[in-house]
Amino acid sequence: MKSNCLIVVGEKSGEELCLNFFKQLKANCPAVHFWGVGGDILEQEGMELLYHLKDFSNWGVSEVIGKLPFYYKALKTLEAEVKSRECKVAILVDFQSFNLKLARSLKACGVSVLYYVAPKAWAWKAGRAKTLAQVVHTLFTIVPFEKQWFEDRGVQRVQSVTHPLYLGLSDTQVKSDYQKGNKVNILLLPGSRRSEVKSLIPIFFQTVKSLADGFDIQILLVKSSNVPPSYYADYESLAHQVFGDEQLKDALRQADFAIAASGTVTLATAIGQIPTVVAHRVSLLNEFLFNSFVEYEGPFALTNIVHQKIVFPELIQAKCSSLNIKKELLRWLTDKNEYDKIKAVLSKTLELIRVESFSVPEYMAQVIRESYKR
Repeated sequence: MKSNCLIVVGEKSGEELCLNFFKQLKANCPAVHFWGVGGDILEQEGMELLYHLKDFSNWGVSEVIGKLPFYYKALKTLEAEVKSRECKVAILVDFQSFNLKLARSLKACGVSVLYYVAPKAWAWKAGRAKTLAQVVHTLFTIVPFEKQWFEDRGVQRVQSVTHPLYLGLSDTQVKSDYQKGNKVNILLLPGSRRSEVKSLIPIFFQTVKSLADGFDIQILLVKSSNVPPSYYADYESLAHQVFGDEQLKDALRQADFAIAASGTVTLATAIGQIPTVVAHRVSLLNEFLFNSFVEYEGPFALTNIVHQKIVFPELIQAKCSSLNIKKELLRWLTDKNEYDKIKAVLSKTLELIRVESFSVPEYMAQVIRESYKR
């Protein structure tokens, strides 16, 4: 049986994480066949797709409930394929609700599970640390404090790694400081999930429209390839420039400020030293379930989690309105001291997410080689 490795990437952001090590991993393991769940780019890089990530990606409990039969069937299909292919290693990328269930089955099949990156168990469902301790070969963490947190809860092999965004964006040219009276380039990042874009894009554009009376606004919009073009149809003509998600670095180079959905992209804007308002809104059912079962009271935005303080304003649920977003932007647009303070904090972001002298693809390649020697 040919050496092979299962990879499961359930969301677009996960594919972007995976791409930071996949090419080099393939080069290190030329005889290994990679297969599983991924997107267009991973398929172009030679991965065999049993499922496309577009069929997996959802946000919130209510959206997931409707797809439970699909997820259950996918779990069983992947388990069967692991057995028939005699697969000995799996790389599970984020997508914790699905991947943790899969990890339990893989462990029972004798598969070495490399889990990249650690779920935010410290924020909610802390019991997942116990599950990880039982089922993973190695857990990779990308937030500075996570390694110690998981080790303290019994995960024996935890490897802290440089955040993938550092690898992709550390050379991003930071735009010169905004000067009052100049054109204002505002970058809109409404998310990579359909529900996010549908909910947030009208609010984001309404915000920018409300600023147009006092400022010369240039709108930059990033579209996700994971979202149907129809979701952007009414807004593209209002933007001065439209970027695909693979052009994010180009968009960051031009932006003075940003409005973004909560997610990995908020760390990208921090690396680009772009003051950003983070806004998010989910269904009322998801809000009820979250408030009922989740005790976490810390920040949501990844930038704020990395810095361990509120750097970017977080406007969640009822606070997510064009009026509130506008108020936050105006603080930076009209107060030079406020602008200089946030820029100084953002300039420290790269140092916080960098780890010296560790190669993820080389480590993974070694685990694959050792697993197939047994």
